[in-house]
Amino acid sequence: MFGSQPLRVPVGQDAHRWSTFPAERTLVVAARTVTSTVRILETLPGLLRGDHRVAVVFAYDHTSAFNAGVLDLLHAAGCRVMPWEQLKDVRPDLVLTASENVEVPEGDYPVLVLPHGIGFQKLVPDARSPRERLSGVVPDALLETGRAWLAVSHPAQEEQLLASHPKAAGRTLLVGDPCFDEIVASLPRRDDYRDALGLAAHQRLVVVSSTWGPTSLLGRHPDLPARLLGQLPFDAYRVAAVVHPNVWSAHAAWQIRALQAAALDGGLLLMPAVHAWRAALVAADVVIGDHGSVTLYGASAGKPVLLAALGRDAVAGTAVHDLAAAAPRLDPRGDVLGQVEDVVREHRPDRYAAAAGHAFAERGQALARIRAALYQLLRLPEPSAAPPAPPLLPVPEPPGAPVASWQVTTAVSSADGQPTVVVQRVPAAVCPTGAKDTVCPAGAEDAEQPSSCTHLACSDGERDTRLLESASVILQQRCAPTTVGALRWLRDTLARFPGSLAAVTAVRAESCLVALRDGRVVEAVATGLGRDPGLAAAVVYAGLRARFPLDGTWVTLRIAGVGDEDVFLRLRPSPLGDGD
Repeated sequence: MFGSQPLRVPVGQDAHRWSTFPAERTLVVAARTVTSTVRILETLPGLLRGDHRVAVVFAYDHTSAFNAGVLDLLHAAGCRVMPWEQLKDVRPDLVLTASENVEVPEGDYPVLVLPHGIGFQKLVPDARSPRERLSGVVPDALLETGRAWLAVSHPAQEEQLLASHPKAAGRTLLVGDPCFDEIVASLPRRDDYRDALGLAAHQRLVVVSSTWGPTSLLGRHPDLPARLLGQLPFDAYRVAAVVHPNVWSAHAAWQIRALQAAALDGGLLLMPAVHAWRAALVAADVVIGDHGSVTLYGASAGKPVLLAALGRDAVAGTAVHDLAAAAPRLDPRGDVLGQVEDVVREHRPDRYAAAAGHAFAERGQALARIRAALYQLLRLPEPSAAPPAPPLLPVPEPPGAPVASWQVTTAVSSADGQPTVVVQRVPAAVCPTGAKDTVCPAGAEDAEQPSSCTHLACSDGERDTRLLESASVILQQRCAPTTVGALRWLRDTLARFPGSLAAVTAVRAESCLVALRDGRVVEAVATGLGRDPGLAAAVVYAGLRARFPLDGTWVTLRIAGVGDEDVFLRLRPSPLGDGD
């Protein structure tokens, strides 16, 4: 719990004795939940840039069910924090918050409430009663004082508010949405965010977005990230998850990671609870979501959308219902790959224009309009500098760990004597049929269908010893520094794992060495995607099963899900692999 000692600077009774900067006004930011606090931290710095006239202090209100993480967030941002109880002894000139549920003490100072999502589109539990309330609306008691101002992003939200809360009449400010402005401004930088997330140019990013509560996507389908990873071809797709901060606050990172352990092992990019989700949304090719704001942001930014959940807590007549009327539904138990490919193929950039038009007005002007309102309420002239433009989103840090094991399915065909190998990889941790039970035993032949086989491949970074001991193919995670070092690793690995049929390592940018159980070493030379040691090993493994020659053979590689572009590999025996 936050300490009970009152803050002396910059808001104590004798703060002038200790302060360095000659502030003329005091702005108190009410920090109650991670979601609302993040919105202020993302918005406020550009509004007060370089203005010594305004002293800012954050008042921590610990009464929310979702208060966990707020103090950590404030301290990480370097904020000056005071206990909420001290606010009654302070005379701020303005209280700024993005949480409508703060209990503001009596006083004559105004309260500006910014939205922490998009409008008033969700019913949430009321902390003051067993009933539900409209998210985003301050209590009537504060409206009655005439002190509260509610910022909205579209005139339709004011109309909705007046219908449900007549006391809000004359208390709204149309400002637009700074978060949406930043997303739109950052769309041209999409490739930078994809690179930062580790995406190859040919890969599609599927962003799974979940709000909080039992009707949310994860509330209804907690296994959906793992299901997606198990059905989407590994080489063609990546999956990221954007989980509402209230879920992180209520259940904590440990439990979220425990529940999504299989998906994380399968390559899930679990975006941090704050900031980075916006860059992931810009990088996305498809959004699978629910009635939360992130899904609507994605649709409004022109992304294809599949709705996996729409709760009864979604408010009728709002922009999210416009989205629900236009967006196709995802059947989580159906052909997920087919549904994703269909929504991409059939998407039109203006498909969700009506929903976006119902949610966002004054586009590109939100920061300027909020700054004008802020200084008006502070009773200060605006700075002479031009209002800030929407900033570009920062490049995120990669949030995922590399996949360490795969179920690999190969199919071999031949035309004019040249074999073609189709390879599909699925992370073993999310394999729908259970990778341990479906792998081909090392050294065994499929008599009925020798051209098609499934095996388990593991990198030497795999932590599950049972998978390593069951693997037919072992891969070295890093490129071997020398050919001699590569051969040593290959032979040591085959000796360490007697059940494996092959071991593989990259030795140069375009070359891999594959050591076989019978002592042969095959060099696979390729360009493009064929340089991946896992794919090269899959081709050699398929050749062993289908019995096509590995001596000077050109092989056409086709990677499941990666378009129609063929990759060519040349297989030849390495002169260094003489079976000694």
